Amino acid sequence: MPAQGPVLGLDYGERRIGVAVSDPAGEFAFPAEALLRQGSLDRDLAALAALVEERGIQRIVVGLPIHLDGRIGPEAEAARGFARELAARTGLEVEMLDERFTTQEAERALREAGGSAGRRRRQRRSGAVDSAAAALLLRTWLARERAAGGGAGGA
Repeated sequence: MPAQGPVLGLDYGERRIGVAVSDPAGEFAFPAEALLRQGSLDRDLAALAALVEERGIQRIVVGLPIHLDGRIGPEAEAARGFARELAARTGLEVEMLDERFTTQEAERALREAGGSAGRRRRQRRSGAVDSAAAALLLRTWLARERAAGGGAGGA
């Protein structure tokens, strides 16, 4: 089934939420501006609900930060709670996807893209790494949906 609209990918963190959005066909994922946490979950959810409405988002994918050895820690429990609250706020399906390697891969990609150490520090502070990780997460999810034969819209 073809995608029925863009998919939102989120890399949930303590200070920032990395954001990525797919094209309507579910072929590509693009990093968007990271959301600096607002100090309350309610404000974060309101900002994301506004983004969902503005962009016509149809599905949401949130990274699940599982430890390398497969353990579920407090970060993963926080991400699960966030995903439940986001689903309730937006009325959309929110899926979780193992994100064990997305942040490291995003940092490596930004490092290979060049630039000074100072530029890389600015990218981390600005949320560029978080949104690049969200884009990698979303690309992985989109590829799995296509491989499963469901298109980004899934079945």
